[in-house]
Amino acid sequence: MLLAINIGNSNIACGGYTDDGKLTFCSKLYSDSALSSDELTYKIVGILDLYGVSPLEITDAILSSVVPALTPRVREAIGKLSQAPLMTVGPGLKSGVRIRMDNPAQLGGELLCAAVSALRLVKPPVIVMTVDTAITMLAIDSAGSIVGGAILPAPQLALTALVRNTAQLPQVEIESRPKGILGSNTADSLQSGIVNGSAAMMEGMIGRFRQALNAPEAPVIATGSLPDSIRESCSIPILYRETLILDGLYAIWRRNARR
Repeated sequence: MLLAINIGNSNIACGGYTDDGKLTFCSKLYSDSALSSDELTYKIVGILDLYGVSPLEITDAILSSVVPALTPRVREAIGKLSQAPLMTVGPGLKSGVRIRMDNPAQLGGELLCAAVSALRLVKPPVIVMTVDTAITMLAIDSAGSIVGGAILPAPQLALTALVRNTAQLPQVEIESRPKGILGSNTADSLQSGIVNGSAAMMEGMIGRFRQALNAPEAPVIATGSLPDSIRESCSIPILYRETLILDGLYAIWRRNARR
């Protein structure tokens, strides 16, 4: 079994894949940079046990990370629970995707994995969105090359900042759709602003990305912590795949595995 792990700013996602690409389990734990390698080992073993998987079943592992402080500790944790060879997404691994940016090495591993996975689902051009602490958008042109992107604050981060930096704005639920565009009280107004405002922001950015790609019908694929309420409030269809990054990790491992 392949153990695929992606370290994001908010969550660490873990997935198990059979050699033929079947996902056997998928789980997340909170990205806490204070965790030691022993604590991470304990948590990952707990996830495996939850899904009835023994560490002895892991024959290979692959890791991507955008949190440098956690990367070596997760590597150590994987080494403690298994002797499986570990790949790390970065220079030296083949992805099959060309990166036409100023410094390709600056592209986060999870973004590359999301792009690889998206290109297995649809034909380019395509727009890929990963939602974590930030919303990161990537533009992939008709040749299947990553040509640029944009980074925006994610809805939950924007809401947290508003509540923290104001005296009377309450914490509100953004997982459900607002009653309407016009809130009749403070809580409803804030919920409408975050949900509908985030949807409008995404619509505008998608439209400009499509214009830059000269592809008015380019599909949009998203992953991460994007609430259904926001996706459903967006007038542009967004295909959501929870395991987009993990599936990309499997694809990169498969391309580079020496078997």
